[in-house]
Amino acid sequence: MSKTLPLFLLFAVACSFGSQNIQTRHSTDIEARRIRRIAVVPPSSTSSEQKAKTPYTSPSPADTKTSEQDAADLLAKFVYSGMTSMPGWQIVGDSEVRDVADSLEPMSEPARLRKIGEMAYADAVMVGRVQRYRERVGNELGVKSPASIAFVLDLIDVRRGDVVWSARFDETQRPLSENILGIGDIGQRGIKWLTADQLMQDGVKKSVAQLHGLLVRNP
Repeated sequence: MSKTLPLFLLFAVACSFGSQNIQTRHSTDIEARRIRRIAVVPPSSTSSEQKAKTPYTSPSPADTKTSEQDAADLLAKFVYSGMTSMPGWQIVGDSEVRDVADSLEPMSEPARLRKIGEMAYADAVMVGRVQRYRERVGNELGVKSPASIAFVLDLIDVRRGDVVWSARFDETQRPLSENILGIGDIGQRGIKWLTADQLMQDGVKKSVAQLHGLLVRNP
């Protein structure tokens, strides 16, 4: 049954995606590691030709239709865009990271990530994994099926090779009437059903903000 409702009922079913859907963890010595320069690494499955056509410009999620196979690359773009918008740390340019990644011979993924970080003179590399990407069926006023996103972000210390921070976002958008804890997000996103891209971008924004608070105390 469609969840499309008359306009006067929209507030009662305002869509939510509360921060309770983000779980993070970090090493106890993350501040002591002095991580300031970070490289956002695109997925290894993306070809160099595809990367050249899709630089890390600020995406327009409302106008973008993304297939599941492209979701991992979109996640990297959102992470890069979100991190570069925040002060107090240095994010390696996307073209520099792509050039370094394209120059490497085949190797294991841990070795690849560490090598990219070393060659980009980064303290850490950020990588993401999309675990679920499901687009909404409907529009922002009503849906038959809501958007659903799950992804993991890992920050890896280049010198030691271990994960020092990790975040997992898992959200299937629900009406506010089913999730009262999400009421605080109405002021940020309004009363509407999000696309999968918009839901992913919001999860990235909140995850990256949490990391920024850990690494950059005084921007």
